[in-house]
Amino acid sequence: MSESPSANAPVGSSGYFATTHWSVVLLAADGTSSQSEAALESLCRTYWYPLYAYVRRCGHDPEEAKDLTQAFFARLIEKKQLATVERGKGKFRSWLLGVMKHFLAHEWVKGRAQKRGSGQPVFSLDEVDPEERYRLEPATDWTAEKIFDRRWALTVLDAAASRLQREYEAEGNASLYAGIKGFVSSADEEVSYAQAAQRLGLSLSAVKSAIFRVRVRYQELIRAEIAQTVANAAEVDEEIRYLLEVLRD
Repeated sequence: MSESPSANAPVGSSGYFATTHWSVVLLAADGTSSQSEAALESLCRTYWYPLYAYVRRCGHDPEEAKDLTQAFFARLIEKKQLATVERGKGKFRSWLLGVMKHFLAHEWVKGRAQKRGSGQPVFSLDEVDPEERYRLEPATDWTAEKIFDRRWALTVLDAAASRLQREYEAEGNASLYAGIKGFVSSADEEVSYAQAAQRLGLSLSAVKSAIFRVRVRYQELIRAEIAQTVANAAEVDEEIRYLLEVLRD
């Protein structure tokens, strides 16, 4: 059955902030249920590439960086280090980068890091090709820390966009989303609105309304992604300001 796009697609759906401040980190640290395993996998998938890019920019070759990143997550799980995170002391991304710096300085050089595939990681980095992504990184004098922060920012945006698409699809509005997703984070010319309206079979005012709603929801989901790993609402705003600053560079 073909879909009939509706301009009244979801905004502020009931799922918003279903996972709140630090809940994902705390649930992952619990480690006693399938939900905690899913939360841990979610965190690992979110941060593996920012950390891989950090390790590469520190001077390690692709295979060594891949081994290091996998070994880091394996050790994080083995030593239950997430249980040591204190939500009142800084942001999770800062804590995680600090742990990685310690790992590189004290564990790998001592030859105790696990080689890729030797442990039981939460997920396999062989599922992806991190070096393909790393080749697209700018050949600049950016520090490893700056590369990590920029990758973190783009990962947040990607996660929010993926969740946004799933919401529209769940509401039976996949075709509407496909027609307006190009407007989510950019301001197009009036002619583009008219073209979108023609493609979707909607009035110009209906398309403008749909675009406004999808942008609002996208901003909500970015906040929700950030809220999962900061301690309070004030830090959400601070992280969003930092995210925008990182992307402007």
